[in-house]
Parts: sequence; C-alpha cells; structure tokens
Amino acid sequence: MSAPIPPPLTRTPGSGSSARPRVSTTARGDRGARTGLRVATTAGVWGENARRLFRRAAAAVMPAGWLVLAAASLGLGSGVAFGWVEWLVAGFASLVMLALCVPFLFGARAYDVVVRLAHERVVAGGEVSGEIVIRNRGRSSALPGRLDLPVGDGLIELGVPLLRAGHVVAQPLTIPAARRGIIEVGPPTAVRVDPIGLLRREHAWDDIRLVFVHPRTIPVPSTSAGLVRDLEGQPTRRLVDADMSFHAIREYAPGDARRQIHWKSTAKTGQLMVRQFEESRRSRMAVVLGLAETEFADADEFELAVSAAASLGVQAVRDGRDLDVVTGAEIPRVVRGRLRAIRDISAASPRSLLDGFCRIDSLEHTMSLSAVCALTAETKNDLSIAVIVCGSRVPPPTLRRA
Repeated sequence: MSAPIPPPLTRTPGSGSSARPRVSTTARGDRGARTGLRVATTAGVWGENARRLFRRAAAAVMPAGWLVLAAASLGLGSGVAFGWVEWLVAGFASLVMLALCVPFLFGARAYDVVVRLAHERVVAGGEVSGEIVIRNRGRSSALPGRLDLPVGDGLIELGVPLLRAGHVVAQPLTIPAARRGIIEVGPPTAVRVDPIGLLRREHAWDDIRLVFVHPRTIPVPSTSAGLVRDLEGQPTRRLVDADMSFHAIREYAPGDARRQIHWKSTAKTGQLMVRQFEESRRSRMAVVLGLAETEFADADEFELAVSAAASLGVQAVRDGRDLDVVTGAEIPRVVRGRLRAIRDISAASPRSLLDGFCRIDSLEHTMSLSAVCALTAETKNDLSIAVIVCGSRVPPPTLRRA
C-alpha cells in the first residue's frame, strides 16, 4: 500500500505564526515612515512660515527701531544678570516704546486704491491731470496714513485722512510732462509709520500707468515729391483721362481719346460724354533718423531732430503714403564693427508712430548715419523718396554719400 499524500494547501501552525510577525513588522514600518514624513513636512511648513514672518517683521523695523530693540535687549539682559535696576528700567521702557508703536502699523491693507488719469498721451511741455481714489474696504475705521505714488524718477506723497468703513476720498494729481519720453506712474504704496519713526510698514498695489509724452510736431505742407504713377497705387485728387479709379463723366472736348467715350451717357444726353479718372500713384517714403551721440551738439539739438522726423512722419501717414521710419539700434561694444542693426518704428497710425518716438534716445554704441542709410537702402528696395534727419556735427560730404 502506498503512503497517503498530504493535501497541497495544508499549512502548519508554525508557518502561519511565523508569517504574522513579518507582516505586522512591515505595516508598522510603513506607518512609522509616513508619520515621520508627515512630521518632517509639518516642521518644514512651520519653519518656512516662521522665516517669512521674521523677514516681514525685520523689514518693518527702521534703523532707530533696531537701536531701541538693542537697548531693550541689552538693558533687560544686563539688569537681570547683574541686578542693575537702572538698566532694567531702560530696557523695559524701550520695550514698552516698541510695543506702543505697533498699533500704528495696522490698516495698510485696508485700502482700495485706483489711479485715474484724464489722458495717457500728452505733448512735451504739457501736463497730465488725474486723481487717486482711496476707499476703506475694511469693517472698521482706518487710521490716517500716507500714500506714496512714484512718478517717473520722482515721488508724490499724499496724506490719507481718517477713513470710516466704506468711505472714499479722492486726491487730485497733476503730472508735469516737461520732456519727451514715457512716464511710469505707480504703483501706489500705502505707508504706515509710527510718530517716533521706529517702525514702518508698506503695502503696494499692482496698478502701473504709462504716460506717453509725444515730441512736439508742426504741420508740414504736402508735397508730390516721391510720387510715382502706378495703376496699383492709391487714387489721388488729380484727374486724368485714363486710369483705374473712375471719377465722373464730363462732356467731350477736342483731343479726348475716343476709347473713353461713354456711349450710354451719350445716348441719354444726345452729346458726346467721356469718362474721367483719378490718377493712381504710389509713394513709399523713408524717414531716417541718426541716433549717434557724436552727431549732435547737445540734447536740445537731438530733441529738435526727433520733432522734425516726427512731423515728417505724421504728415506722410496722413497723406496716405507707405512709410518706413528707420533709426539706428544699440550695438554691443564687443561686436561693434561686425554687426549692423537698424530699428523700425511702427507707422500704422499717427498715434503708434508718436508712441514709437517716445521710446528712442541717443545712443553711444550705434552705427553712423551713413551706415544706417546704406542698410536702409539694402533692406527697403522699393523706396521712392527718403528724408534724412541728422545733427549738426555730420559733415556735408557724409550726407552726400548717404
């Protein structure tokens, strides 16, 4: 007889008891790792919050505040260590002084500030009017404070009175625009300072406005220079006998071409009638402005050149010409002589053209006027006329070569 074969799924008690501790140990290890990771994450978050709070507190302390804080620490420490009553009193007084200054910092974030400008474009020599509206959005009254508004390189300080919840106050603004350029207005910043000058707190809003100060321009008489007759060009006011743009019908005159006779109108009127057209012309104009500092006598002469170029460009846009306004571009010193670069100013409209002139300035490292003209001629090969604007230090032979 053969021996009985044990069932294949039979498990001895020893194997089961030995497996349980292994599984239990693994589960405890996973729980311990997760707990340690959670504790480390929480500690990291608390540490980051503590560092952020310390940075904010340190930023609010002015130099005089650090001096008072040092006096408080030194006085309390020396008084406790050596039993000096005078030092204890001085340290305690310094600490109380700092504590009394803290309430003056509250309320910097309780405002809604909006900067409103009457217009964002002005001619050099004018001014821009506007106002800054301040509203208390909190549920309690906001203490008086100060609002700083950067305007270009300057700063306007506005006093904010005591504002109850929901109340609004408007402060008028007048921004002078003496010179051409772009004036950056903002961002407004609420400033809280205690009366002693120990603590200071600031809160800035993301409200920045740009004021474009356009160069002065004058009306320039229209001219037919540079106009080339082209059937694919733009219609003009000049009337001709043959072209693409129909204008009107008139009576026949001796010398008119018979092919222009309008037979339908002739049949209606009983006399010969001919067609009349508007002459189509094409003109692509370039205004080239040099920006090299060495080509101008002073800053006023450069501004005069910019005004002249802007006046010519605006009149060309109003006349319907295809216009290219070209200036020199900044070239790094390390590649000067090996790199050529010019800059185009958008001439889609008079406004965009004048906005582009607000952004240019004289350059130290740029191409000479003759090089700018040569590169313009290479890249703009369909020009019919070019106007060159330069400074008084450019010699006449250079202008003739350009």
